[in-house]
Amino acid sequence: MISCRIHAHGNERILAACDREILGMTFTGDGVRIKVSEIFYGGETLPEEAFVERTKSVTIMNLVGNRVVGIAVREGMVSEQSVMVIGEVMHAQTVVL
Repeated sequence: MISCRIHAHGNERILAACDREILGMTFTGDGVRIKVSEIFYGGETLPEEAFVERTKSVTIMNLVGNRVVGIAVREGMVSEQSVMVIGEVMHAQTVVL
């Protein structure tokens, strides 16, 4: 399952999504640290199909987790070259054009 929350900022709709099981965890690697906070990423818990639908209504995506980033790559929303690995978890940010 995927945890996601949509944040509105002006005309932007930001989708923060993560693999549900890493919510609340912190990952560190290569001098970079990411905290998968409940405040930013916590919200609805969705199956894969609903997550893919939700991505169609946003302008920016911030994704953390091997499953959620893998889905975004597979669906053509994120380029493999833009994926970072922090500790053992994948992270990607994208602007939807």
